Amino acid sequence: MKKWAISAIVYLIVIIGGFSIYTNYFQSNDMDHNIGTEENQNGHNEHNGEEKTDKENDTKVNFNFVENPEGGQKTTLNMNVTNKDGKPVKEFELEHEKLMHLIVVSKDLAFFDHIHPEYEGDGKFTISPNFPTGGEYKLYADYVPKGASKIVKSTEVSVGGQKAQPTKLVADKELTKVVDGKEVTLTFDHLMTNMELTMNFTIKDAKTKKPITNLQPYLGAIGHVVAISGDTETYLHVHPMDEKSTGPDAKFMTTFPKKGIYKIWGQFQQNGKVFIMPFTVNVQ
Repeated sequence: MKKWAISAIVYLIVIIGGFSIYTNYFQSNDMDHNIGTEENQNGHNEHNGEEKTDKENDTKVNFNFVENPEGGQKTTLNMNVTNKDGKPVKEFELEHEKLMHLIVVSKDLAFFDHIHPEYEGDGKFTISPNFPTGGEYKLYADYVPKGASKIVKSTEVSVGGQKAQPTKLVADKELTKVVDGKEVTLTFDHLMTNMELTMNFTIKDAKTKKPITNLQPYLGAIGHVVAISGDTETYLHVHPMDEKSTGPDAKFMTTFPKKGIYKIWGQFQQNGKVFIMPFTVNVQ
């Protein structure tokens, strides 16, 4: 009877010990893996233009219009870049020939503009954006403080005046379009979230169908691509893989951090004239 009781106790101890080892080792490893995945995703979003964390997140931008903006009228916009203590950030790095890129879109993404504020010193940038109609807009200030990585700060603006009829954002059935005499086809090696992908703009003459091989540098590169999600929460400013290419192919590499509808604008230059190719895609 005593031997049986001792054996039962030893068996119970083995069972409890085994369960404890499983809980402390295997489950804790699973938890660590999940945390690591989330951190990696956040880091990759930063590479594509999301707002930064840690040191870079200390930078702030105050967007101030001199007057209330009205559709069809230009109103001066002052942007003051400061650190977490409210002191001006005075030095910036040139990124593709400019100290700041300002992207302006309507909330339905029907309107797009890529402009470059003038730097007046002491962290102050000034520009007069063009809002074609009244309504809701979103502004993305894209800049690089000296010694830091690229930072993107955004704000929403309510513009007075008559509003345009909202445009529903739907994915294009065909990714070939003609603008300013150029036929442009957009292709992807794949189109899925959280996987680095290559997007390629192939540019031809719309009439002759001959490849265009004399694209000129636009802001120091063959072209620039901006992609914004349908809810305007995700912003990607993508630079080309081969900046010195002259066409007909312009390749860009990026990652879409979440699924959904995105509008993509490719900007290129030929014969001194910049042309913009918009596409809308559904990322699975």
